[in-house]
Amino acid sequence: MTPAAYIDAHSSDLVARLQQLVGISTVNPPGQNYDTITNYLAHELTALGLKTRRYAIPPALLRRSLPPELHAFPRFNVLGKLAARGARKTVHFNAHYDVVPVSGQWRHGSPFSGAVSGGWIFGRGTSDMKGSMASLMLALQALRATRTTPKLNVEVSFTADEETDSLLGTGWLVKNAPIRPDYAIVMEGGEDNTVCCGHNGVVWLEVTVHGKAAHGSVPEKGINALEKMSALVLGLGAYKQRLAKRTFVTPEGLTMRPTLNIGGVFSAGEGGKINTVPALARFSIDRRVLAIETVAAAERELRAALATAARKIPDCRITVTKVSDNHPCFHAPKHPFFTAMASCVTRVRKEQAVFNVSTGFNDMHFFAHHLKIPTLGYGPGGEDYHAVNERAKISELVASAKIYAELLTTFAG
Repeated sequence: MTPAAYIDAHSSDLVARLQQLVGISTVNPPGQNYDTITNYLAHELTALGLKTRRYAIPPALLRRSLPPELHAFPRFNVLGKLAARGARKTVHFNAHYDVVPVSGQWRHGSPFSGAVSGGWIFGRGTSDMKGSMASLMLALQALRATRTTPKLNVEVSFTADEETDSLLGTGWLVKNAPIRPDYAIVMEGGEDNTVCCGHNGVVWLEVTVHGKAAHGSVPEKGINALEKMSALVLGLGAYKQRLAKRTFVTPEGLTMRPTLNIGGVFSAGEGGKINTVPALARFSIDRRVLAIETVAAAERELRAALATAARKIPDCRITVTKVSDNHPCFHAPKHPFFTAMASCVTRVRKEQAVFNVSTGFNDMHFFAHHLKIPTLGYGPGGEDYHAVNERAKISELVASAKIYAELLTTFAG
């Protein structure tokens, strides 16, 4: 039996694993049940023949890196290795196991049910990105069961905290774990017939507008922070127009532009009341950074734009705080590794593969920048990730498993 035939015959194993993974709520923040899920993942990789180790983030580093309210939630990363007889090169597969918080009414009750309906599996993490884990594990199971030796050594990492900043997840792994990959696949960013060769970065800032409190009956004695904030947001319009003129054309021919999302989070200060002049207002800024830009330059430019806009508004005093950033990534898909992956996608899907650049960020840049190795993104994807009724199509999960197995049995590096 071929690995592909085995995968078709054992798709129920994939579904069962994914239901197990989805059933463990790993909502981040705060980082729930990381201990439970990494124990399960380490057990599964070991059963598939990989030499596996679970790495706990040192408590001192955790305390330095996380706010106090998260110190009670330990972080773990899992690394598995499979040495293939005669292989000279190594490919590293990476996926994160944390998921974003849940809200709303889900079609099948619990967001962690893993319910199967109409060829889809529902639940938080099915598409982002526990489905990728289940696909990879079925591919490795198929190679083991059919006694098919991969042409590459295999490393597998399942990591923490990608939904925040990855610093204690993939960021920690590439700096501290004993990995030696020649190529890397982050199992998201590309799906269907698209193979991801890059992604946008991001700069997150929090802007605080300082006013002066006063009684609501004499607003002229105060400085209304909400009014100043509103004027400041409008004042960023010129900067948004400049960003819209900056373009990057992806290998598939799409034109990308930097974006600015204002106020994903906004709030007033303490002591607010309907009959008081608000003394403080805050809002967030999400600045997406193109593959041809740098995080440092984007942050300098954004801070300058805020300062310029504030100076034009009487009595507008602001402070700007860095929340986080994530670097962009792009590798022109000319290396044989990219060609091989595209060929596998084309053969399995019977549809010509194309290369894309993801608008969202992922962990590709850690391998591409820090390790300086060819890195791509590909996985089963899904629908409504980060939203109500997140789900993955079972046929896509199976197709991704076949593509991973195809790459491991046809590309030697």
